[in-house]
Amino acid sequence: MKTKWYELLGPGLLYAGAAIGVSHLVQSTRAGAEFGYGLVWAVLLANLLKYPFFEMGPRYAASTGRSLLYGYQALGKWSLYLFLAITVGTMFIIQAAVTVVTAGLVSEITGVGFQPWVISTILLVLCLGILLLGKYTVLDKVMKLIIVILSITTVVALIASFTGNNEKYVEHMISFSFSNKTHMLFLIALMGWMPGPLDISVWHSVWTVEKNTAMQQKIPLKVALLDFKIGYWGTLILALCFLGLGASAIYGSGIQLEESGGAFAKQLINIYTTSLGKWAYFIIAIAAFTTMFSTTLTCLDAFPRVLSPTTEMLLGDKKPNNQSLYWIWILTVVIGTVIVLLFFLTNMKSMVDFATKVAFITSPILAILNYLAINGDTMLKENKPNLFLRVLSWVGIVYLVGFSIYFIYLTLGEF
Repeated sequence: MKTKWYELLGPGLLYAGAAIGVSHLVQSTRAGAEFGYGLVWAVLLANLLKYPFFEMGPRYAASTGRSLLYGYQALGKWSLYLFLAITVGTMFIIQAAVTVVTAGLVSEITGVGFQPWVISTILLVLCLGILLLGKYTVLDKVMKLIIVILSITTVVALIASFTGNNEKYVEHMISFSFSNKTHMLFLIALMGWMPGPLDISVWHSVWTVEKNTAMQQKIPLKVALLDFKIGYWGTLILALCFLGLGASAIYGSGIQLEESGGAFAKQLINIYTTSLGKWAYFIIAIAAFTTMFSTTLTCLDAFPRVLSPTTEMLLGDKKPNNQSLYWIWILTVVIGTVIVLLFFLTNMKSMVDFATKVAFITSPILAILNYLAINGDTMLKENKPNLFLRVLSWVGIVYLVGFSIYFIYLTLGEF
């Protein structure tokens, strides 16, 4: 029996599950709350200029039947060492950032007063147990439903917020200024994870290969790209919705966004309930928590899933069993994340800002690696990006490199 095209969808929705998290619930809402609609252009620009590099993941996997890691390997072992260094250097802070936001939601929903690092550790152990028991595929299916629920409720809440009676005060209406250093640092933090860290492009290629294995057939390039576009542009729409919620419900009100995870989560949920009514509290709370929990779980699974084959490629014939490598790496991620949260967590906002800025600095390197791999000898000529995507890639690389240099300049100026 012939497989329906929609049955081949999946990796793009996993992408959405990984991307709709900190960049949307936290950063986009903050952008709207602090600057109104003044940073809509930044969200649009980040999604446009990063598009080619995220698309290269499913494009490469659908064309070659292998993940982007093999494209890196074809460039030389130096590229794998570079990818390994970037991933190991960022995975603890990325995992810590998404986990502490999830912990904040847990604290708000349950009323549990434990320290953020304690709740985060419990969440990581729970995720570890789910992956150990092989239940991730079940959660993956549930996650897709939750993303739909979150999307619908977010759009409804945004529309309802326009009719609300949110008081605005001119003195609290701040306009974004390129000459303001604090504003520029937030802009870089916003665009750093908008729509998500570029690591997801490699994860996406791995998910596409696994989808091929599960379906026992090679997903056509056209279908793989359609799946990707649904997830990619869907996350853009939600980012704008979250920004709109922050702008309509908080901007100009004089309300300051909280820096702790639990307090921020309470504010976020109140934005929805103020617009929709108290009846929506549990629906929103569950949707927001499940979305962030899915992001936490997806990241925890993705890091060892890409690091295992990377390590094998570098070790060559000396490679241990892949499954053993997976568990070595996943335990490393858990232990390292707990250490970061225990000793380096001051407040959620600082943690998120630091993680997104680090992601922004490493983005140019991953963008260049993706571009070289997708245009390398392992790709069929007819499946390589067209002229428009290549030109957009060049512009994107210039943008990423330029902003990273500017961020380093701003940071060094503090010393």
